[in-house]
Amino acid sequence: MIRLLVPAGKAAPAPPVGPALGQKGLNLMDFCKSFNDKTKDWIDSTPVPCVITAYSDRTFEYYIKTPPTSFFLKRAAGIEKGAATPGTQWVGEISVKCIYEIAKVKQQDLPHVQLDKVASQIVAQARNMGLKVTR
Repeated sequence: MIRLLVPAGKAAPAPPVGPALGQKGLNLMDFCKSFNDKTKDWIDSTPVPCVITAYSDRTFEYYIKTPPTSFFLKRAAGIEKGAATPGTQWVGEISVKCIYEIAKVKQQDLPHVQLDKVASQIVAQARNMGLKVTR
């Protein structure tokens, strides 16, 4: 099993894709074409987690997960990076409405977890990034 974080629509045989798949002997171009085709409608350079299962006959399967929560939080708050010292330094604000919108998207990866539980995890991550959650 290989886990990669690849920009949407920009998979290429260069790092990080090339070395990870090359050492398993997988066909890089098949993966790149398929991945880029699946993510062509996504916003360019959105980091996309991808889990690849390699088989002994050099075939593979992969599935795409939703982008990291930190990516959504930074975009919603309009910041480049989180706080250097979270809890003492605030770099932005995010509304509860935005938290629930992010939770709806992230719940696709966690179908067995209730929406309010996913939202509370996102609130905790927002605070750890130095974002104030406002009503």
